[in-house]
Amino acid sequence: MKTAKRLEGIGEYYFSTKLREIDEMNKAGKQVINLGIGSPDLPPHPDVIKVLSEESVKPNVHAYQNYKGSPILRKAISDWYKKWYNVELNVDTEILPLIGSKEGIMHICMTYLNEGDEALVPNPGYPTYRSAVKIANGTCVDYDLKEENHYEPNFAELERKDLSKVKLMFVNYPQMPTGQNGNRKLFERIVAFGKRHNILIVHDNPYSFILNEEPLSLLSVEGAKDIVIELNSLSKSHNMAGWRIGMLVGAKDRIDEVLRFKSNMDSGMFLPLQLASAKALSLGKDWHDSVNKVYNSRREKVYELLDLLNCTYSKDQVGMFMWAKIPAKYKDGYELADEVLYNANVFITPGGIFGNAGDKYIRVSLCGSIERFEDAIARIKGSNADHHDRQDAIMIKS
Repeated sequence: MKTAKRLEGIGEYYFSTKLREIDEMNKAGKQVINLGIGSPDLPPHPDVIKVLSEESVKPNVHAYQNYKGSPILRKAISDWYKKWYNVELNVDTEILPLIGSKEGIMHICMTYLNEGDEALVPNPGYPTYRSAVKIANGTCVDYDLKEENHYEPNFAELERKDLSKVKLMFVNYPQMPTGQNGNRKLFERIVAFGKRHNILIVHDNPYSFILNEEPLSLLSVEGAKDIVIELNSLSKSHNMAGWRIGMLVGAKDRIDEVLRFKSNMDSGMFLPLQLASAKALSLGKDWHDSVNKVYNSRREKVYELLDLLNCTYSKDQVGMFMWAKIPAKYKDGYELADEVLYNANVFITPGGIFGNAGDKYIRVSLCGSIERFEDAIARIKGSNADHHDRQDAIMIKS
């Protein structure tokens, strides 16, 4: 059976294939330490689990739900955006709950892109932007994010491009994988660029609470709703990645347009999940501080690991990863990642999976216990010692 043309050039997700290889290594007794995936290992707040438990045993919560989500969840999202981002959202018209924000990326591409339409995609950036554009028969146009430009778009360079076919632009601050935080001046420039060229700006915003004291929404810029839609998620901010709770927020017309596609794809989320998510969104600063205290202690260990690998990095990064430049002796991040995997049984992510602008980098996840990072550090030290012993033996023989 031949697959559809839309899948041409769409390979299996890198982590999917790599995890199979790691699984085989584990079966052979390697016990690989995975520092590559950004899946929170901490639990949600106990009150959130309590709501899910209590609501799930009720007999009247198991039916199909409203395609636009529970009014209780939408009200919680509206309150959350007002409290943390100072953004006003109409509960009835400007919020669309999602089964994780990843599906929202696909919904947006399928809603707006025709064959021949173009989308500006960050390089390096989340690989799903690229695959979703291609599956929707759109064309990806890279815009490079460079360290020397603080991983911000080069607007002068963008203005020189032919933008006549560009319908969407994906932006993501705090940026993944680079950890670059957003700021109001940058956000104002992004909104102005979108308005100037009539390009719908899609802001993917799942990392704004991790190791970040000032969460920002692109919608907080005056007039942003005219040209911006924003994706957000409870996966990272509330340790609920497996719950698949996300949201799309923006102007009523944009929500209605995306809903035309989404309503043909699913029938909404289990109501107790939505009610528990509403509880999660009501949590205060103490919750985020407690999570960030853990991530901060882990980050200190990742600094130690990266120093051991002779990588260079900025300590101004936010989010749940560390992005680091590899030593010059390595061809690319794949070479370093494979060396660490096969010699020390530790998996880190090569930056090239996020686009060729990431070829000289690696990414390390903060999702793991202190003991896990200490074990990884010990393994890498051990593999380095073994390497030096082998080199000494070769020199003695020669």
